[in-house]
Amino acid sequence: MAATSSFALTGWLPNTWGSFPTEREGEEELWWAPLALTRAGWKHHLHAAGEREGRRAKRRARRGCDFWNTGSMKILVTAFDAFGGESINPTEQALEQLPEEVGGAELVKAVIPTKFGESLRRVIALAEESSVDAIVCMGQAGGRAHITPERVAINVMDAEIPDNAGYQPVDVPVVEGGPAAYFSTLPVKEMVAAMDDCPARVSNTAGTFVCNQLLYGLLHHFAGTEVRAGFVHVPYIQEQNKADKPMMALTEIVEGITRALWAVQAS
Repeated sequence: MAATSSFALTGWLPNTWGSFPTEREGEEELWWAPLALTRAGWKHHLHAAGEREGRRAKRRARRGCDFWNTGSMKILVTAFDAFGGESINPTEQALEQLPEEVGGAELVKAVIPTKFGESLRRVIALAEESSVDAIVCMGQAGGRAHITPERVAINVMDAEIPDNAGYQPVDVPVVEGGPAAYFSTLPVKEMVAAMDDCPARVSNTAGTFVCNQLLYGLLHHFAGTEVRAGFVHVPYIQEQNKADKPMMALTEIVEGITRALWAVQAS
């Protein structure tokens, strides 16, 4: 990243302070955010940066990484295959178009099956094999008009349709004896704020299909660790030709998810 040589009192700082992307410069993926260089501004942003670096240092130590390698963060991003009679899944197509890294964080990308149990096992294995710092799973929510980071997952599987293995659980817990719910450990409101140019809002229900099972299972498995996990639902895309349902351009979904990932790596 090119460095700025000088700036005015209300000049520009590289977005290493965790503020949200507001402007792109040319083709170089350079993001800048305005910051008034007051004493209070410096104190706030230095404190926030110190807290973030402390968390990242713990994650690097867990992976045996060099303390000074600040670009070592890894985010696992997953998409589901098509299900429910559909020929495509918008998350799978969006995943193909995501960059290889966002804000210095490496993206580890994978398509997983829309199957209870197997999807969770696959993501846990990938996360542990790749020693990731965060997991962002994507899924289709037909009928929604916004990109929706999920706030909470509940301990129940109650499917209106079978999964891709033909399994259709009714009132079955994700984890027998587990907590009723887990909150996402991703910064969901910051993710929505980062998607200010895209239709986005926090969702308070991930449903009771495979998406919710995956989110709950990940939060249960990684509870008490440094690995953060969350889920983002996206609408139908225009290629699915749902005339009676909200649809979004694939390019808009890709842009929104990229900005949400920026918020994750900056947190």
